[in-house]
Amino acid sequence: MPPAMKPAEIQAVQAELRRLTGSNKLTIRAPKTRNGPVELLADDEVIGTVDRDDEDGDLAYHVTITILGEDLPGA
Repeated sequence: MPPAMKPAEIQAVQAELRRLTGSNKLTIRAPKTRNGPVELLADDEVIGTVDRDDEDGDLAYHVTITILGEDLPGA
């Protein structure tokens, strides 16, 4: 299991995502449970997850965004 993201990491990744997208609507929320996911939110809606990866000694954060078909226009 990958190590949990620390609060300072969450804040840094959130700041970078906001900078990259130009949107302050993005928020990263710490897990609600011990092994729960780190969630990515747009406004107050969960749109994905953030994972920490330091397997090869190079620290990286992976963002996965989920778009449900039912949320697409015309669906």
